[in-house]
Amino acid sequence: MNFPTPFDRHSERVRPEWIDFNGHMNVAYYVVVFDNAVDVLFEALGYGRDWREAAGRSHFAVEAHIRYLGEVKLGTLVTVESRMLGADAKRLHHFHIMRNAETGAVAATFEVLSLTVDMTTRKAGSLAPADLQRALDAVAAHATLPLPDGVGRAVAIKR
Repeated sequence: MNFPTPFDRHSERVRPEWIDFNGHMNVAYYVVVFDNAVDVLFEALGYGRDWREAAGRSHFAVEAHIRYLGEVKLGTLVTVESRMLGADAKRLHHFHIMRNAETGAVAATFEVLSLTVDMTTRKAGSLAPADLQRALDAVAAHATLPLPDGVGRAVAIKR
């Protein structure tokens, strides 16, 4: 599998209902944009709706970390670059970078650990070997890129 590197297939424009009383995109809608980008990434990996129905598997986010790095205002077109950082039969580690499409400035990053879930039992499950290989191919392709700033960062006040 020749996975696109970088993977930057998602963009959308900031909507009026996403703007808060501070005049910029509310924190909740960063998650919406990133979640839409995850859907695009997973579809490209072959983990879309058809796969979920046929395999009886899905992926649930079990941990996430967002860094808000720049304001995004009404009407701004944002793009999201997605990276696969790691994968095994049960977990996918992915990282997403939101940029202002006009200026290229990084607005936010989103790091996620997703768990493979058996949709019958709704408990942790495993990917079939061919399904896992697609993720591993993307991880290998994205390993050729520099590690994004902020990967593995924890929330803390430095003392």
